[in-house]
Order: sequence, then C-alpha cells, then structure tokens
Amino acid sequence: MVRLGKIDKEFNLMNTFVQNNYKNSSEWQSVCEIAEALDTYLQSSDIQEKISLANVPGARSQEIQDIFLVEALRLGFIDESQGLFGDYTNNRLRPDYFLALPNGSGIILEVERGKTNQNNMDFLDFWKCHICTHAHYLFIMVPYELRQNNSGRVVGRPYKTVSDHFSSFFMPKNYTNVRGAVVFGY
Repeated sequence: MVRLGKIDKEFNLMNTFVQNNYKNSSEWQSVCEIAEALDTYLQSSDIQEKISLANVPGARSQEIQDIFLVEALRLGFIDESQGLFGDYTNNRLRPDYFLALPNGSGIILEVERGKTNQNNMDFLDFWKCHICTHAHYLFIMVPYELRQNNSGRVVGRPYKTVSDHFSSFFMPKNYTNVRGAVVFGY
C-alpha cells in the first residue's frame, strides 16, 4: 500500500474561478463562505490523516466522500439530489451532492478520483452544472496527485489539470451558465 503523506501547505489546495460580473456579488460571497468552511474542515489534521489513508491506488471516490460527508451535510448539501435534470431526456443525471442557495441557484458538489481526467469526468461535472437550471456553481474535489499502482509512481496531477481546464471557461469570451467553480485538491 502506498501512502501519499501530507501535502506541503504551501500548495494551493483550493482554487476558485468566477465570472467577472459575479466577483463582488453577495451570491458569490455566500458560495465562498461555504467553500472556506469545507476547506477548513478538509485541512484539519485528523481529516488530512483520514484522506491520506484513503487516497491510495485502487481506492474509490466513495471512500473520500465518506470522510467529508458529515461536514457537507452540516453545510446543507443533500446526497445525490434527484429531479435536478427533469427537463432533459437523460434525467438520470445526478450530482454527488447538491446545496440549494436562497436566491434560487445552487451548488453541485462532485467528488472524483481515478477517472477525473482519463475519462473527462471533470468536463462531465462542469457540463452537468452548465445544464442544471437549479445550480450555477460547482465544487469539485480531485486528487492532488494520482498514483494508480503500488510502485508509488505519480501518473497524473488532476488538481492542476482540472484547474487548467476550468480556467478557460472563466475567460469572458467563454462564459457558460456556470458562474463560479471551486476546485479542491486532496
């Protein structure tokens, strides 16, 4: 079993993106407060230790979800919310978690692991948020580094890749219905 160990705190483990016209809005400030609360929880030493033990080759995203589920629920997220995509023929789409915001919008929270970039799950998550009429914000949790074999060799850096992918969507000429996104690295 390969253990990643703790990531040096000098790394930015939470990267935010927002459209210019929402940057100073109370809506975005509310989203940031929720993101910061979740990040504070994720950065506590006992949670970091649990993530380190669960973030091993062959692990499933559910194992990471289980670590922060209590905090996500405390913040108001609900598990695999149904009915968010009822306007579409493929209405089996579901986010991992959803939080309704007071203004009628919401936050989709997705947790990814090994398929983040290999199967373009980051783009699928972004697309789900883009077409969801109930959410304009996306939180996505991805590994900082991905190690898929027992040698411990790093085979990907999903946190950096997702951050690079999402940055293009927040250039004014590329705006979508996703007003803001937060990428968390674990």
